Amino acid sequence: MKTIFKLTTFLLSAAFLLGSCGNNNGKSSGSDGALRSSNAEKVYVAPGEHDEYYAFMSGGYSGNLTVYGLPSGRMFKEIPVFSQFPTSGYGYSEETKPMLNTSFGFVPWDDSHHPDISQTNGVLDGRWIFINGNNTPRIARISLKTFETEEIIEVPNSAGNHSSSFITENTEYVVAGTRFAVPVPQKDMPIADYKGNFKGALSFINIDQETGRMGIKFQLLMPGFNYDLSHPGRDKSHGWFFFTTYNTEEANSLLEVNASQNDKDFIAAVNWKVIEEYVNNGGGTKMPANYAHNVYDEHTHTATSTMKKEVLTVNPADVPGAIYFLPTPKSPHGCDVDPTGEYIIGNGKLSADLTVHSFTKMLDAIENKKFDGDAYGIPISPQASSFSDADLLWLCEMIYC
Repeated sequence: MKTIFKLTTFLLSAAFLLGSCGNNNGKSSGSDGALRSSNAEKVYVAPGEHDEYYAFMSGGYSGNLTVYGLPSGRMFKEIPVFSQFPTSGYGYSEETKPMLNTSFGFVPWDDSHHPDISQTNGVLDGRWIFINGNNTPRIARISLKTFETEEIIEVPNSAGNHSSSFITENTEYVVAGTRFAVPVPQKDMPIADYKGNFKGALSFINIDQETGRMGIKFQLLMPGFNYDLSHPGRDKSHGWFFFTTYNTEEANSLLEVNASQNDKDFIAAVNWKVIEEYVNNGGGTKMPANYAHNVYDEHTHTATSTMKKEVLTVNPADVPGAIYFLPTPKSPHGCDVDPTGEYIIGNGKLSADLTVHSFTKMLDAIENKKFDGDAYGIPISPQASSFSDADLLWLCEMIYC
């Protein structure tokens, strides 16, 4: 009898517990929903299945590139680029040491920024990814077939390679601008002589469409401003490149104050197609330089380093009609172009605003020579930033939709 009573009590207790943990009149409680599903489950990718996207993250002072899967968030690989990597021996072994050679000797670290993927007709094609070395100016090319660094080219006449690496619409060029102006050619010069004598080099590095091999096609020697984030033209503005600039004051001390005096700096609009034609027809000046070009051979698993001794430079004054300045407040630090190629957007770093320039109105100002003066002979075109209400409404719809 006692055994039956104990069994009945146990069964009733179990039923009560199951009932209290189960549905409430057929409805799930909040706690029950939390037990049945979670945010982690929403991004779970089972073994053997693939993430929908790859995220390529610049490593900053690690000098490398990290690959994550999305939505899982799993780290697939850290790809060694500008820094030694003990896990694989990259930069330690005799086969890979040449990848880290520079004109300054063996430099086994850097500050990597701004990866950009090769493109066809403005669409990412997944062949290669390019990334910069900011401290010792370099551009690296990584194969997205092997997920290994295949090539590193040093950028001469550059000081702070932050304005890179940006890819044109059909991977014709990877573009790198110097953040800080330097004397060109390199020489000792009093800092008091900075204004008017230093140059900002914008490097256009051409890419072989079969192998990906890089070579500096030309360097455009711009006025000695600071050049920062940039963006290629798209669709109707393909063939142009847009660089943000600041320190148009050309200050050399107390930059937080002295490089912030002008209400507006510029976006530099560069018609690289026109300059390319000029260069292909024999234009430009070859200048002595010294920079390393490092290549890793996937077949022999060895790297070689070659020192290059000259670079082709272009003076903007020799290519009239190829470069224009678009006034943009204030110390602009970022630039984007909408998919149609019509709108060029620059943001002020020292003022919370966005300036939207119209490519069509820029061309109209150029055609009708509606300029507001010049800077070092380069025309300034303020009309490009005037908009109708219809233009602004369309742009708002693009942004919020």
